[in-house]
Amino acid sequence: MTMPTTEQCVFIGGWLHIAVLMAAVQVPFVLDWRNELKPLSPFLRQLFLVYSAFILLTIIGFTLISLLFANEIANGGTLGRAVAGFIGFFWLARLGVQFFVFDAKPILKTWWMRLGYHALTMLFVGLILLYAATAFWVTG
Repeated sequence: MTMPTTEQCVFIGGWLHIAVLMAAVQVPFVLDWRNELKPLSPFLRQLFLVYSAFILLTIIGFTLISLLFANEIANGGTLGRAVAGFIGFFWLARLGVQFFVFDAKPILKTWWMRLGYHALTMLFVGLILLYAATAFWVTG
């Protein structure tokens, strides 16, 4: 069995982003945003939703870039390394927020919420490793 090429790994990263998107579209329902956001002022509620939409668009962008331009990201060029480095840093920052800012304990009451939480954590770690390796260790 041969190791996948860097290009194949980036392409896989695109599909992993689709898994993140599949989880992300469930968040408003699972966390009951409709009721949880009601106490906020209309402006803050709209701001929260706009920020969420931009995060979603960013992940869609990561997905499309990884699927459509895996070769360019993987070829070891400066722009490819920069894109891979940015995507890796994005997920590293997301993981840092998860560990040092969020307190997820109140929502991790069911086995499926804990499973989803830990699965996403492992997914984020995988994305960090994949894109960091592409950015820093690929020789082109």
